[in-house]
Amino acid sequence: MRRRWNAQAVVITTVLWLYAAVCVLPLLTMVLNSFRTHLQIATDPWPITTDPTLANYVSAWGDASFSRYALNSILITVSSVAISTAVSLPAAYAIARWRFRGRAALEGLFMSGLLIPFMLAILPMFYLMDWLRLIDSPLSLILIYSANGIPFTVFVLVAFFRQLPGELEEAAFLDGGSHFTVFLRVMVPLVRPAVATVVAFRFVPIWNDFLMPLVMLRSRDNYTLGVGLTTFFGEYQNDWASLFAGLVITTLPLLVLFVLATRQIIQGLTAGIGK
Repeated sequence: MRRRWNAQAVVITTVLWLYAAVCVLPLLTMVLNSFRTHLQIATDPWPITTDPTLANYVSAWGDASFSRYALNSILITVSSVAISTAVSLPAAYAIARWRFRGRAALEGLFMSGLLIPFMLAILPMFYLMDWLRLIDSPLSLILIYSANGIPFTVFVLVAFFRQLPGELEEAAFLDGGSHFTVFLRVMVPLVRPAVATVVAFRFVPIWNDFLMPLVMLRSRDNYTLGVGLTTFFGEYQNDWASLFAGLVITTLPLLVLFVLATRQIIQGLTAGIGK
């Protein structure tokens, strides 16, 4: 039995390492090609060079206005995630911890938002933003992403708030704390892993979204990084070297986010497994 288990462990470990290599190889190719010239990429497919250059990053950041695209993406993504989280936290707390008439119906209303595919609502949202005169404005994307993220955020946070013992609230109330104090100083810190999880899961799709900014934005000054990447493709020539540099710039914030929030995300995803 021990030999059989050891053989299975070796096979599983090998398969996982091969899968990791398959996932890392495109990222490594992207990073290495970002330090090569367009001619080197066109003539030699192997991303190995002895004379790396930073000209691609200079071209992408300055000439291709990636600094502006990055600022727009940061503004839209951070604002959307912050608004949806700030709205969802008190809503989830009230649904999970309070007893009032219509609580089940209110929870069902939030959960119904998960049943509507986001892409099917593009046309109504476009007409709504056009009526509000917010087409070609980052505010239109902030409002759309914030509203779209509330059902998922409430769904996750309600489950975490319900796992917290009621004795914590009772002790805080006995110490003279108000509902707002108990919520902000006692309950919210306890669901910090869940908050980190929903922030990461909402940050990634908003940061990588291409279709919604393409529909809502018109001027290049308002483009996000996803739409800005299309500026490297022309009718007769593609600037692959600068494109790889732009991809690295686009991917780097996501890597930083997961490195900084990995512990909180794991705690959020595994909370309650041992119960």
